[in-house]
Amino acid sequence: MARRRAELIVQVQNGLISVQEVARRLGISRQTYYKWEQRALQAMIKALSNRHHGRPAQPIDREKEALRRQNTQLQRQLQVMEQARRIHLAALPPDKKKE
Repeated sequence: MARRRAELIVQVQNGLISVQEVARRLGISRQTYYKWEQRALQAMIKALSNRHHGRPAQPIDREKEALRRQNTQLQRQLQVMEQARRIHLAALPPDKKKE
């Protein structure tokens, strides 16, 4: 029924049918038609307005964020330690190098 109402509102907007004819076909008053038309146009404007793209923001999980920060910090420490190990191995005499 909503689709039929929408079709009739579009026909009125395009001048293909009169409000009186729509009201007669649907068994409603012209006042009711104008209320429906106003709601339909407002809904169309809302549906076509700009929206944010992508997923909506997720609530912040403080525990997850703390674990992410800790993970990042540990990854950096590991990189520093690996680099120090490579430097240490490079400084050793050839006969002492065992990887």
